Amino acid sequence: MSDPRRQLIGRRSKAAGETFERWITDACEFYLRNGWAHIEKTPEPFHITSKDERGVVRGYYEKKGQPDYKGILCDGSGIMFEAKHTDSDRINQNAVTDTQWKSLDIYEKFGAHCYVMVSVGLMKFYRVPWDIWKKMKELFGHKFMTEQELEPYRLQEKQCTILILEGVELKDENTENRPGSEAEQN
Repeated sequence: MSDPRRQLIGRRSKAAGETFERWITDACEFYLRNGWAHIEKTPEPFHITSKDERGVVRGYYEKKGQPDYKGILCDGSGIMFEAKHTDSDRINQNAVTDTQWKSLDIYEKFGAHCYVMVSVGLMKFYRVPWDIWKKMKELFGHKFMTEQELEPYRLQEKQCTILILEGVELKDENTENRPGSEAEQN
């Protein structure tokens, strides 16, 4: 028999994760409006089990495959990241699935900016570079990161927007074509 407390904790955690993803999606829209990036949420595969006469669909989300977000920055470079939320004082390395790990490795190999975005309690937000995430055991002596270990990767917020791309280094190419750039203003 299932434990109602665990079910409640699971529902709260799922809701918090969805909220974090909504906030990231809002940030992605902010960057698109300003011509800095086009980053999209990867749709989760949904398996339909039935459809009734009113058109109501029943089904379930299949196991997550790809990382949550991918796109392109204004300099032409790719970006991919996974979003993870925790209400704990640490985030475990195994929060990233094997399939997500492989995708992030491939994108990183081809030169994309790859990260794990972390929410701690929906109050503090971090952008952990993929090469740091992969080396947790080597760097920190364990396969998790504490809030103290996350601190160098802390993201700022401005007017209710998490600045997920603040500090990402861009190549000089193609940045002159984005809306609001000097080239466009002349």
